[in-house]
Amino acid sequence: MTRIRLVLLTLLMAIAPPTVSRAEVRMGETVFSPVLGRALSYDIYLPPGSEGGTRAYPVLYLLHGGGTGQPSYWFTLAGIDQVLDRLIAQGRIRPLIAVAPNGRRPDDGPASYFLDDADGAARWQTAFLDEAMPGIEARHPVLPGRRAVMGISMGGFAALVYRLEHPDLFAGAAALSPALRTDEQLLALSPGDYADRFATLLGPDLEGAARLTDRWAAFRPAAMAASADAARLARIPSIHVQTGSDDSFFEGTAQLHVALRDAGIRHRFRVIEAGHDWPAWQSMLEDALLHVDAVLSRGYGE
Repeated sequence: MTRIRLVLLTLLMAIAPPTVSRAEVRMGETVFSPVLGRALSYDIYLPPGSEGGTRAYPVLYLLHGGGTGQPSYWFTLAGIDQVLDRLIAQGRIRPLIAVAPNGRRPDDGPASYFLDDADGAARWQTAFLDEAMPGIEARHPVLPGRRAVMGISMGGFAALVYRLEHPDLFAGAAALSPALRTDEQLLALSPGDYADRFATLLGPDLEGAARLTDRWAAFRPAAMAASADAARLARIPSIHVQTGSDDSFFEGTAQLHVALRDAGIRHRFRVIEAGHDWPAWQSMLEDALLHVDAVLSRGYGE
């Protein structure tokens, strides 16, 4: 009887599926920023097999949208962890680490745009690039210098700024429905809406043409393209921009496409029938992640 049990146990072990390592999503990790004088929180996706292993991975930074946007929305609303799991399992992208930093102010004040305030009161971009990013990459198994950035709406705007201003730091960027307003849209904002969105980025209590500051001028698509290192950005389409035909920022995004094209900056520009909402961003994720993988794995040939 004992021998029979041993034979059955051996057969069961032979046909049992192998243990599959799983991806892990950790919420509410923190890294301290002396520049901000506080801890900066982030959520992180770790690919299957990354814990306890010796392998290092590229990293993708995920910048959330404004309004009520949270870093956790990348996982709870966009389901990016599930998309990553599927694409990695299918062999369509290489495993990577994805980090969603929190770009919200502690008091839920005006949108940060993941950039430094006009008056320097809060320097989120400085804190992220100089402190948080190195701290995160020292803590997790990240390949040195192998990073990309992806953003939605407000975060999409910042992702473009990061790639165009810091091509040495980010190999590529994906901007989904980037919040690129035209001059007319900026001027049309009510005082309350302006305060929520631009009081710290451009300056408080600005009305009419006073809102068209020098800093705003630097964020116009033509100015961003003109100030970028076009020669360095002409080799491969390292920038991926996608928006909806009914998106409220369609005009500004189309202006960016034209500006990048005319400056000789290679990029991908896609328009789908959609608005500025989560169903649109969910439908854009796969294509954006395939672009990120091509950039990080040099799949575009660079």
